[in-house]
Amino acid sequence: MVPEVSGSQLASHIDLKYARILSDLRLEERLCCSCTTKLGISHLNTISLSSSSYFTKITQHNKRHYTTNNMLQLTTPLDYNNNNNNNNNNNNNNNTPCVVDSNKELRSTDLVSLEYADLNLTDKISGELGHVRIRQHVNPLSQSFSVPAPVPDWKEVFKDPTLPLMVDIGSGSGRFLIWLAKRDCSQNYLGLEIRQKLVKRAEYWVEQLGLSNINFTFANASNSFEQLVSSYPGPLTLVSILCPDPHFKKRHQKRRVVQKPLVDSIVANLKTGGKVFIQSDVLDVAVDMREQLDSMGDVVQRIEIIDPNTECDNEGWLMKNPMGIRTEREIHAEFEGSKIYRSMYQKKN
Repeated sequence: MVPEVSGSQLASHIDLKYARILSDLRLEERLCCSCTTKLGISHLNTISLSSSSYFTKITQHNKRHYTTNNMLQLTTPLDYNNNNNNNNNNNNNNNTPCVVDSNKELRSTDLVSLEYADLNLTDKISGELGHVRIRQHVNPLSQSFSVPAPVPDWKEVFKDPTLPLMVDIGSGSGRFLIWLAKRDCSQNYLGLEIRQKLVKRAEYWVEQLGLSNINFTFANASNSFEQLVSSYPGPLTLVSILCPDPHFKKRHQKRRVVQKPLVDSIVANLKTGGKVFIQSDVLDVAVDMREQLDSMGDVVQRIEIIDPNTECDNEGWLMKNPMGIRTEREIHAEFEGSKIYRSMYQKKN
C-alpha cells in the first residue's frame, strides 16, 4: 500500500526525483505547513493547497502520478526574466485561476495546462479547424512536403519586420513560442511546423491574444528554412530545435530534421553572437544534433566554452533550460522520468 504524506511531511517525503515532476529545480521549492502548502512549478508562482491536503505517490507501469483530495488552483505567474518588463500593453493580463480536479491522478497533460495557464488558451477551436489530432511522426521526405513554403511579405506578417527574429523549428502546438512572444515584444517569433492543423490552431490562438510579433508557418524546415529566413529584413538571433521527431529506425534517420544542409543554413544566416538551442529526451537524437553543430566548430561554439560558469553535467549537457519555460514534450518526458539533453551554441565573432 502506498503511504499517504501529510502537508507537514511533504518536503521530507518527496525525493528530488519525484519533486521535479511538480517543480522546476530552478526555483526554490516553497513548502510550508501553515494554512497553505505551496509548490513552485516551473515559471508558475504557486499552487495552493489547503492544509488538509495530502499527496499520494503512485507508481503504475513505471509512470509517476500524484493525487490530492483537494482542488489545485493556480495563482499569479512569476515574471521569469527581469528583461521582460517591455511586455505588450495590449495583452490581456487575465489571471483567471486554472483549476485541476485533483481527485483524479495528476497527469502530464495537467502539468502542461498548469505550466501554460496564464495564456488562457481556449480548447474550443473554430468549426473549420475541428478536433486537432496529429500523427506522432511525419515523413518530411514524402512528396506532399516537397514544395518549399512561399516567402511572405514580412510587413504583413509582423508589425515591425526589422526586429530580431527567433525561429523555432518544429513548433508543435505553439504554446512555447506564444508564451515567449507574449512576454517580449522586442523581437519577432517564427514557428515552422510540418503539421498543418497545429499551425492553424496556433494561428487561431495568436489571433485570440492579439499578438503582432509572432507567426506560425506550415513548412518543411528542411527545404523552407533558407528561403524564409534569408528574406527576413531583420537579424536572426536565435534558432531552437526542441525535441524533434526522433525517427528511431536506422533506415528512417535520414528523415530527422537536423541534417547538414539545414545546419549550414542556420549558421550562415545567424547573426554574430546569435544562438542555437537544441534539446531532446532521446539521447541518440541529442548526440546526433550536437555532433552536427560541433562539426561547425570554426563558426559556432558551445556556450559552456564561452562561459565556463554555465552549469553542465559530466557529458556537457546543460543542466537547466535557459528559455524560462519548458516545452510540452519536455514536461511529458520529465513526468515519465526521462532526462532532457540540452546544448546551446553561439556564433563566433
